[in-house]
Amino acid sequence: MLDLPTLALFAMACLVLTATPGPDMLLIASRSMSQGRASGFATLAGIQAGTYCHALAAALGLSQLFLVVPVAYDVVRYAGAAYLLYLAWKTFRSTGETFRPDGGLRAYPVGAAFRQGLFTNLLNPKMALFVLALFPQFVRPEAGSVAVQIMLLATVLNLIGIVVNGAVILAASRLRGIFAGTGRLRRLPQYLLGTVFAGLAVRLVWDDRR
Repeated sequence: MLDLPTLALFAMACLVLTATPGPDMLLIASRSMSQGRASGFATLAGIQAGTYCHALAAALGLSQLFLVVPVAYDVVRYAGAAYLLYLAWKTFRSTGETFRPDGGLRAYPVGAAFRQGLFTNLLNPKMALFVLALFPQFVRPEAGSVAVQIMLLATVLNLIGIVVNGAVILAASRLRGIFAGTGRLRRLPQYLLGTVFAGLAVRLVWDDRR
């Protein structure tokens, strides 16, 4: 089992990385602002489930596939971009009822938010390479099962993510009241979420593995 100094050092690194605004935080915040904290937490849960999947793939050596077979990386990358563009299209095409501050939570099932968070994470090969690059630095083969250590590190990352992104969700969901009135502001969260999906798709296509 990993010792406390190693876990503490890893936790500090995760805190810095998680607190730095990035695509996941932007997606969670926009989801919370548009559809409330229940959808925000469901999206976060999906993303964290995806993190466990990437950690398991790293433990089994599957993530190495992206390094030795570049076409596999590109296939997943473009599939992820296509999925995000599909979500953007659905969001922009929505009638707006899903995003109403007084009815969005009833209109939009949290299960769908969870699945979207999960698939968005799974179809991001850069997350797989992130796990593959960071986690082995803290793994100690002499400390026991490498797979167990990697899953433990993933748990530490997710626990810190709950604290940091949980605060983001609570803060963003409070902004829903601003859009409770009638007028053009009512659909602003919808357009924001759709723009986030589209932006993440462009980012995924544009970025390479560097």
